[in-house]
Amino acid sequence: MPNQGIFTILDGVHFFQRGWLSSNNILLTDKDQAVLIDSGYYTHAQQTLDLVNHQLKGQPLTAIINTHLHSDHCGGNAHLQAAFPNVSTWIPPGHSNFVRNWDPVTLGYIGTGQHCPPFFANNILSFGQEFSLGGHTWQCLAAPGHDPHSFILFTPDTGICVTADALWENGFGVVFPEIEGEEGFEDVHSSLDLIESLKPSMIFPGHGAAFTDVSGALQRARGRLNRFIDNPDAHALYAAKVLIKFKLLELQSIDMKTFRDWAFAATHLEKIHQAHPNKRTFVDWLDFICNDLVRSGAATIDGHYLHNA
Repeated sequence: MPNQGIFTILDGVHFFQRGWLSSNNILLTDKDQAVLIDSGYYTHAQQTLDLVNHQLKGQPLTAIINTHLHSDHCGGNAHLQAAFPNVSTWIPPGHSNFVRNWDPVTLGYIGTGQHCPPFFANNILSFGQEFSLGGHTWQCLAAPGHDPHSFILFTPDTGICVTADALWENGFGVVFPEIEGEEGFEDVHSSLDLIESLKPSMIFPGHGAAFTDVSGALQRARGRLNRFIDNPDAHALYAAKVLIKFKLLELQSIDMKTFRDWAFAATHLEKIHQAHPNKRTFVDWLDFICNDLVRSGAATIDGHYLHNA
């Protein structure tokens, strides 16, 4: 599949493949309902709305379901809620109180150095919950690891599984509990086992193209997981690079002083630095990561500016 676009997989099942920074979106429709799974990053919120309106052709969006509350999956919620005042919004239970009493620290937006406009949630997902739409029954299943409160969605009659960041074609998302000093790798293992047990025929991942080689993806994901378990420092370095690359993708260019100010405010980075001791100061460690991104072709440095590449 191309890097971006709308793909109608089945009647009423539309896969929106997005480029970074946004997660993919899935739009499920029938004559009475239109449900969007995940809403992308806030800087792409108008693009998300345009994609939804293009597909709905005047039909209102009736519900938003967030697989988890990372900014690239729910950052478009507020914009969509303003456009569709009657839309209902469903979120996982773990942080529901912190959405109700908006707390960007506990929700992780301060720690990642990312932004998510405040939104409301009027419904809470529950493990094993089902809903019917367009003749298909969708199951909501807890799949912690990347995020301790993340859900996947599965429809047995089609074999489609929306895995969010629990499984990509070539891996899975950063295991954020490990950054925050909690166990997360074992949950990743359990969630991969859950996905395998469902025997899905097609995966809608949180990022990248939809795919059908589920066994191959699971094998690659387990290989990556085992490498991280054997070498947690490798996961920590990967997580730091992901956070910095995400910011570069958002801003495209940033002067080094502003970048360092942002890095000090993005508390996850300092947690990673402190939890995985090395001889470098925090500033020297940031410079090391930036230079490593340059070496890999993911960034460039021009004088006092860091650029996305």
